[in-house]
Amino acid sequence: MKRHTTDHRVDLLEKLYERYGKNTSIHKFSNNFRFWRKRTAWMFVVGGATFIKRLFDIMASAWLMIALIPLFSAVAAAIKLTDGGPVLYWQTRVGKWGKEFRFPKFRSMRLDADKEKEVLLNQSHHKDSITFKMKDDPRITRIGRIIRKLSIDELPQLYNVLRGEMSLVGPRPPLPDEVDQYTLKDRRRLDITPGLTCIWQVSGRGDVPFPKQLEYDIMYIESQSIIMDIKLLLKTVSAVLTGRGAY
Repeated sequence: MKRHTTDHRVDLLEKLYERYGKNTSIHKFSNNFRFWRKRTAWMFVVGGATFIKRLFDIMASAWLMIALIPLFSAVAAAIKLTDGGPVLYWQTRVGKWGKEFRFPKFRSMRLDADKEKEVLLNQSHHKDSITFKMKDDPRITRIGRIIRKLSIDELPQLYNVLRGEMSLVGPRPPLPDEVDQYTLKDRRRLDITPGLTCIWQVSGRGDVPFPKQLEYDIMYIESQSIIMDIKLLLKTVSAVLTGRGAY
């Protein structure tokens, strides 16, 4: 009889634990607290890194825009004296999450360059049918070859960095017609703010085919950090001086 009573108590305790023990308010509170603690810590880390990156972008782009005024003035005068056309060439580019924005470059091509592009498409150095790169492009002016070789034509995009449409480091912003041809995997490039320079920009620029560009961009997205950005900016200086892959 005593053994039966003991067994009954054990069974009762097990049932009570199964019914109430695993679902007590304290247990739920503990789980929720751990979840929110981890989530808050993660948001703090990611948000802090984003804030530092944005602060660096603002300070660096503002300082560079002021420091480079003499260079900007000289390039603008040279372009104007070449054919009397506009100094800047504006394009629509696609940024983070597919948002389009206006994108300026120092004009390095003739005024009718866009019309001629259709004729030259089959001569693209990139055979992937998405990006267009051509060595010895006949549309480029004499001053255009110089500023392209040194990537000076891209410097007006510091304006976009200051506005927050671009960052100093990130995947280069594509054209809308390029994005129209993207696969779902390709669209991963649009997960972050585009940049002035990136991994493939310091690894060969125009010599890097689109599939490799995508590989490099995803690599950056998955491992980005302030340290990596600084390293890429330093490598950009070296890449610009060598002129490799600049068309």
